[in-house]
Amino acid sequence: MAGLTALEGVALVVGGIYMLVMGLLGQPESPQQAEMGGLTLIALGLIPLIAARGLLRRRSWSRGPALITQIIALPVAWTLLRSHGVLIPAGIVLAAVVLTALYQLVRPTTVEALGIRRPGTTPDA
Repeated sequence: MAGLTALEGVALVVGGIYMLVMGLLGQPESPQQAEMGGLTLIALGLIPLIAARGLLRRRSWSRGPALITQIIALPVAWTLLRSHGVLIPAGIVLAAVVLTALYQLVRPTTVEALGIRRPGTTPDA
């Protein structure tokens, strides 16, 4: 689960670096938009990377950012699946990663391993 979250973070950072470099060195229609888009993707990529580190260390706070990352990635996967060409296999891969990560994040064993208490339960004394 931490590996899938980290994989998504790395993909976002790599995509952001690519957009940033193409905005600086390439000939995009709008260099400022490409550069800002690249910086945004890099910043967004840091969220799942930090969450993955927290998941590896079994920190309860890390589940929230990891879940949010997966929920945000679902419409992206859907959009890729509805496109054409090479984007369809990318959508299939992203959908598989997202659904697997979501399942792993909500499993009772994961909740227990992260030390997350269910509502209405009292902490162990």
